[in-house]
Amino acid sequence: MIVNRDPRARGPCTAFADVADAYERARPGYPDDAVRWLAGDTPCDVVDLGAGTGKLTRSLGALGHRVVAVEPLEEMRAELVRAVPHVSALAGNAESIPLPGDSADVVACAQAFHWFDHSVALPEIARVLRRDGRLALVWNSRDDRDPWTARMSAIIGNETVDADDLLPLRGSELFGALETASFSFDHVLDRETLLDLVLSRSYCAKLPLEEREPILAAVGRLYDETAGSEGVRLAYRTECFRASRR
Repeated sequence: MIVNRDPRARGPCTAFADVADAYERARPGYPDDAVRWLAGDTPCDVVDLGAGTGKLTRSLGALGHRVVAVEPLEEMRAELVRAVPHVSALAGNAESIPLPGDSADVVACAQAFHWFDHSVALPEIARVLRRDGRLALVWNSRDDRDPWTARMSAIIGNETVDADDLLPLRGSELFGALETASFSFDHVLDRETLLDLVLSRSYCAKLPLEEREPILAAVGRLYDETAGSEGVRLAYRTECFRASRR
């Protein structure tokens, strides 16, 4: 099952509120080359929409961009403020962005676009973007071509970027042609961080304790059977998409 794209399996986005600390500890960031492809090399005004704990926010800032983070969940936003205290972090969502029109060169969405109400969010994103500004989408997905990663996915479920996620953008008259790029990296984890990573997935976070514990126990056994001196290496693909406002 592609658990991160099945609404019955993945649970509501509010499930992240209960696991914000695990999300911050365990989720990987994004490769610098991917962030440059998404937002460009020249510093500009970027909105990180659905910013979570600021995994993309800090990479954008490190490249010199002027970033405003927008995140609806208070618990996630609190982690973001602790991690990136110099960035403005606003309460808001994609359907009601708390910024004036024509104020951003890039609106970036990391691990978030599939949660939006696109019929409302796309016009709102277009409102905030300057003419020829860019909507940039990115997802880190586990790469099950790697044997160890495939073994973990067999326990917790597969995840991917589904073509349906992009249909609202491909069909929008507000944005031009969609460009794509893909990058790869490995995420090194110790046992505790691996379990936090699993817990940080909405499809695990939403489960009652009695259903969650067997999953975490199985992942823990896999780690114990296979980990080396560095821990384990989890293979990822970073799937990137961008389109300019018309």
